[in-house]
This record gives sequence, C-alpha cells and structure tokens, in this order.
Amino acid sequence: MVSAAKLKRAQDRVVTARPYANKMMEVLSELAKRTDEDFHHPLLDLRGDDRYLLVLVTADKGLCGAFNTNLVKAAQSFIKENESKSIEVLAIGRKGRDFFRNRNAVIAGEYIGLTGKGRVELSEALEVARSLIKLYTDDQGIDKVFLIYNEFKSVLQQRVVLEQLLPVSRAKEEESDAKVQSTMSMVDYKYEQPPAELFGDLLPRLIETQIFRALLESVASEQGARMTAMDSASKNASELIDNLTLNMNRIRQAAITNEIIEVVSGAAAL
Repeated sequence: MVSAAKLKRAQDRVVTARPYANKMMEVLSELAKRTDEDFHHPLLDLRGDDRYLLVLVTADKGLCGAFNTNLVKAAQSFIKENESKSIEVLAIGRKGRDFFRNRNAVIAGEYIGLTGKGRVELSEALEVARSLIKLYTDDQGIDKVFLIYNEFKSVLQQRVVLEQLLPVSRAKEEESDAKVQSTMSMVDYKYEQPPAELFGDLLPRLIETQIFRALLESVASEQGARMTAMDSASKNASELIDNLTLNMNRIRQAAITNEIIEVVSGAAAL
C-alpha cells in the first residue's frame, strides 16, 4: 500500500521528464554533428578505450523482487564483456555498493539514500551529475562513462538500460538520413552563439538531465517492483496459512478419531 501511494507520484514525474530529456539529447546530438571537426569540448571529444567508469543505480533497500538482482547481473555482464578494460564503479544505492564492495571492485564514488525515501530532488541529482562531470574532466584517464538503471515500463515490467553517458555521442549521418526519410522533412538548427559558449552551457545541463531522469526512472521502477513483490508475498503467505490450517485440522481430526477408537475398543473389551 505504501509503494502504491508512492508509485503514482513517481510515475507522474517520470512521464513528465521523459520528453524533455529525449528531445534535449536529440537536439544536442544534431548540433554536435553540425560543428566543425576542429571544435573540441571535454564532454564531446573522443578519448581512448581503456578505462571505463560504470554508474550503477540500484535501490537502498530490498524486498523488491528481482529489481536489484537484474541490475547487478547487467553490471557483471558488462564487466565480463570488457574484462580487458579497467573499470571503476560509481554506485548510487546501497545494494549495488555493497555487492561490488564485497567483491573488491574499485569504487570511484558512492551516493546512499537518494532513492530510498521514494522521491528524488533535483538538487540531489545535480550534485551527482556535477561530481561526475568534475571526475570525468579532471581525471583524463577515464575514457568512457556508462550508466545502468531500470527504466519504468509498467508496474509489472521494468527494463534494464545500459547507455553511454560520456562522451556525448554525435548524431551519425546515417541516423540523420533515416530520420529525414521517415519524416520527409529536415530540421535545420540555427544558433547565434559560438559553439564553445553554446555547448559549454548545454552539455553539462544534458548530463544533469540524464542523471535526474535515470534516478526518477529508478524510483518508479523500484516502487512498482516492490508493490508487485509484496503483493505476491502476501498471496503466498495467505496460501501457506490456508495449507497449514488444513493440515492442522487433518492432524487434529486424525487424533480425535484415534482417541474415539481407543475408547470404543476399551468399552468393547470390558
């Protein structure tokens, strides 16, 4: 019941945030594609392919079915597929932090208590995003940043998402051509500000928006998973109580029948 009450608010916030986050990513990717090759920005420039930072968003609490297990499995699969790389984990949520800490993984940072209260504030997401940007820009050894979280589909379904967060990908020509053919129209963005000023303001905002959206998706998915898990647990407990009650009545009936037989047998013997 508590998760059901929290789920409605979390779901409304996710539905509101999605269009803004998706459109912002689309617009900036198109703008980045249109910039000159000589233009450079720390959040756009491609680096090597040796050192990864994995941002894992899990829950602070359990009792939510396979919510945390699926995320941890996805992170383990990613690490196994890239075992030749040097991978550090930035954990958002106690469950993911504890799992990889117990396995001696390199923890680059941790944020506990953001999703446990059922509501994520924008200021908290900004703190995480700005720390991540600072870590990426200051530490030139980090080549790519990946994000793993649960995307909310419905109360019964959550989808594990793995996406590259940094560097921000530029829209490819093939993707742009496919969009043009599908829409039969091309959106040509015109801007007055120089690219350095434009991207200097918007790229950090994009990362902040993506982190905020991931946290909102995670909160809604967690509440949906917990509501489903607790509903199943309640039904299983009720079935177990019914089965045990029936078994108890059978044993009691058998004991009473046995006592009656003993009394009747004794009376017949006399």
